[in-house]
Amino acid sequence: MKKHLFLLFISFTLISCNQGTENTTPNSTDVESKKIYKWTMVTTWAKNFPGLGMAAENLSQYVNEMSNGRLQIKVYGQGELVPSFGVFDAVSQGNVELGHGASYYWTGKLKSSQFFTAVPFGLTAQEMNGWLHYGGGLELWEEAYAPFNLIPLAGGNTGVQMAGWFKKEINSLEDMRGLKMRIPGLAGEIFTRAGAEAVQLPGNEIFLSLQQGVIDAAEWVGPYNDLTFGLHQVAKYYYYPGWHEPGSTLEIIVNKEAFASLPADLQAIVRYAARAVNQEMLDEYTARNNQALRELVDKHNVELRKLPDDVLIKLRTISAEVLQEFIEGDEMAEKIYASYNKFKKEVTAYHEISEKAFIETRDLE
Repeated sequence: MKKHLFLLFISFTLISCNQGTENTTPNSTDVESKKIYKWTMVTTWAKNFPGLGMAAENLSQYVNEMSNGRLQIKVYGQGELVPSFGVFDAVSQGNVELGHGASYYWTGKLKSSQFFTAVPFGLTAQEMNGWLHYGGGLELWEEAYAPFNLIPLAGGNTGVQMAGWFKKEINSLEDMRGLKMRIPGLAGEIFTRAGAEAVQLPGNEIFLSLQQGVIDAAEWVGPYNDLTFGLHQVAKYYYYPGWHEPGSTLEIIVNKEAFASLPADLQAIVRYAARAVNQEMLDEYTARNNQALRELVDKHNVELRKLPDDVLIKLRTISAEVLQEFIEGDEMAEKIYASYNKFKKEVTAYHEISEKAFIETRDLE
């Protein structure tokens, strides 16, 4: 009997010890919930530049707040860690975890990246968001970026841009011949075929290039940003509409391995913060562009002009030709353009009796 009681006592003691050990040993979930991740983000814009440059800052703030400080993102502007056009490679190679820029800057590396910023005479901001998030565009974007170890997310939209700043009037196609203009992406090729010459420059070099006569014209974004750059001081004529960028989507790119290292809740926070930043930028440009335009016209005496219809028609004709040539022989580009074009046709048909019809009705006198 004593032997049995002794063994029973030992059993209870061992069980109690085991329970105590289990209660005091932290599990993996506990460790993850307390771990602090510190990430670096580089951008193609000047730090804190209004609109474009604030998207990265806002992402950093929102992620920090929603994660209660568990994911901290330090933002560097253009040239602070990498050149403006070095963002893609820096994130792809894992030198930093995050980047913010415009996908059409990388067409030399990946043709199909053009479609995720803007296509001349293509989708507006609202339509781009629809295609990306509900029309299969984001899945195609992820597929295109996968070989580069990147996860892309929509990271802002400027809405319809301006056609640009010109030192002389544009009254016909003949006035465009020989003109040197800063204009990126496919629009540059279209502009060149119209008889002009496209020049690739980062935004921070536009003012000086116009001032020194290196270029004769330049497009940047729209009134809100163009006023900040002071472009009205070096060019007199301000043309619309922005045929080349009707809804310019910016991108947040995430290093795939860095993203995979995050627990699920932090991954979700990054995605939802990006969605907030994407919509927030469009809201800001919608609110601020007209105010800035009024200042440019009323205070600085800028000449606001519409591009002649024959110029726009010619550019649209050339655009269709360039797009078709652009995708030929590139399976990914062809696949993405097919999806993009199908969505454009469908949404355009609907907007004929919704957005467009309403705006025309609203403006009746």
